[in-house]
Amino acid sequence: MILALSLCLCLLAGTGCSAGGDAAEDIGDGASRLLEDGGDMVSDLGDTASNLLEDGGNAVSELGDSVSDTISDTDSSLNTPANTTAQVPLGDLSGYSTVAQGWGQGKNVDAENRPDACLQYQQKYGKLGGVFLGADQPVMTLTFDEGYENGYTAQILDTLKEKQVSAVFFCTLDYIEGNPELVQRMIDEGHVVANHSASHASTPTLSAAEVAQEILEVHQAVQEDFGYTMTLFRNPEGSFCERDLAIAQQLGYQSVFWSFAYVDWVVDDQPDPDESLTRLVDAIHPGAIYLLHPVSSTNAAILGDFIEQARQKGYEFTSEITPLQT
Repeated sequence: MILALSLCLCLLAGTGCSAGGDAAEDIGDGASRLLEDGGDMVSDLGDTASNLLEDGGNAVSELGDSVSDTISDTDSSLNTPANTTAQVPLGDLSGYSTVAQGWGQGKNVDAENRPDACLQYQQKYGKLGGVFLGADQPVMTLTFDEGYENGYTAQILDTLKEKQVSAVFFCTLDYIEGNPELVQRMIDEGHVVANHSASHASTPTLSAAEVAQEILEVHQAVQEDFGYTMTLFRNPEGSFCERDLAIAQQLGYQSVFWSFAYVDWVVDDQPDPDESLTRLVDAIHPGAIYLLHPVSSTNAAILGDFIEQARQKGYEFTSEITPLQT
């Protein structure tokens, strides 16, 4: 614009001082008006920019609030595990001991060959859903703890099918997710699929909410993947406290332990089959709950013979455990 004004002044200079002066004055007025109008435009542009910045700031602020709310909601959902006490509120647990108990049937037995410890614990913890011994009848229950697959579960299922025996399989979450075809076969062939926790952690070391999560995570997985509802729980390692039994009971579970077990889970140091068969047969008693590990090649080899010898003694097998009434 300044260049155009200079050119006009130069052209008008040749027409004389008077005409040049008038022209210069007119041009000056025009330039003044142009500058004034330009100033107004700049002012208007500034106001518009200011408004845009203000609106943009408000939009950013609102977006920030939205993001903050989303993060808050996400944090809240992450802090509330699925199917935990948030969905199934637990009752008051303050009256239950959290002192850890280790479980083993011991060697002392009564006149019916039932472990004394089972009788004592059944009387003490039966009201909390603890099951250490079945009813005083010539009936036994075979239970198998499934933590990982070692290639023998199919053989064990074959034997059970051949002998027409229904058993209980306590499965961890890893086992269920890693061996769905075997779990489905257990269900299809009439066995009881039971809960052995999500991570096989010692439950007395966990909080109440964590214990509930250990149970419910497996419960939900089996319900969703197989349409099957579990009602039996076995504490990993047999360790428990009163609080753990109460939590399982409130979640609709019985906590099933055992009245016979032996060291059968060391895969690289398996017990002798003949000696193991004798040991299993000698331990038979009314309401027996046998704990066996399917990772054992010995158990897979002797299972059929054990079932036959138990029947010869007048015993039958069931997967429906009726706790001993004390």
